[in-house]
Amino acid sequence: MNDLSKDILITILFLIGLTGFISGEFIISSTLFAAAAIASNISVKHKRIKTGQLSWD
Repeated sequence: MNDLSKDILITILFLIGLTGFISGEFIISSTLFAAAAIASNISVKHKRIKTGQLSWD
């Protein structure tokens, strides 16, 4: 996946999670928020490794 498709996927997960939270589906929305956070962190860590930046991990 390229960066644009990853960003779109993370945004869709976040928006669906937000909609679920507003409608009262807290377990589903929590799962979607967690998936968006994990996908976002994996994407950021991969970019750091790819560009050779040092990280605190």
